Amino acid sequence: MTALPLHHSTVRAEWIDYNGHMSEAFYVLVFGHATDALMIETGLHSGYRESTGCSLYTVESHIRYLDDVPEGAELAIRTRVLGAAAKKARFTHEMFVVGAAGEQPAADARPVATTELLALHVDQEAGRAVPFPDEILKRFTELTEAAPEWAGRSISEV
Repeated sequence: MTALPLHHSTVRAEWIDYNGHMSEAFYVLVFGHATDALMIETGLHSGYRESTGCSLYTVESHIRYLDDVPEGAELAIRTRVLGAAAKKARFTHEMFVVGAAGEQPAADARPVATTELLALHVDQEAGRAVPFPDEILKRFTELTEAAPEWAGRSISEV
């Protein structure tokens, strides 16, 4: 297994909501950028998309908002591939607030948000899921890690 590099972002002023912390939409934006970074690392980059007409489409996600994030916070996003099959991939992102840009989260750091995603490899012209090329499926397999304890949960009853 080869670990994916962390994705980094800084919370911008326009991402702050009326409660004084990062609005829920921008957690999704940051996680989306981390998914873009995953796509690059697995070979699903812009050149691939242009030459094949195929891309990765998120079809399901589950986000947990665990703590407030203030303006100016430096974020580090850890991505884990949980598995891949012919046409689909499952992965997670964990968002951490770190002290400085580019910093690693402490080993005992608690994430401020997490997301679990299921994505399909889609032929955009055909409008349907198609198998990954062997080399991309192999890369996903090489990156596969054990699922964190929180993955696979559904929303709790009230």
